[in-house]
Amino acid sequence: MPHERAGRDGVWQAVAVPRDPRQIQLEIDAARESLSATLDQLVYRGSPTRLKAQGQTAVAQFLQSPVGMATIGAVGLLMTIALVRRIRNHD
Repeated sequence: MPHERAGRDGVWQAVAVPRDPRQIQLEIDAARESLSATLDQLVYRGSPTRLKAQGQTAVAQFLQSPVGMATIGAVGLLMTIALVRRIRNHD
């Protein structure tokens, strides 16, 4: 790991310290595993099949809630009113 020391001008600078190649390889392997796990998680989160299922579940839960049922009722009422008006104005 680099250490820091003050230079002649008083500014801190990194000083390279020799590192063990085995330790470097272990760090690379750990980083690779971490990146692989992150990539797997992103692939899972972005899966179209999973997102579709999640969306369907959310819609079904909303439609079964009191607010969802009221929304369906209001939309049905508005459509009925619009249909009745159209029929009356057509004659």
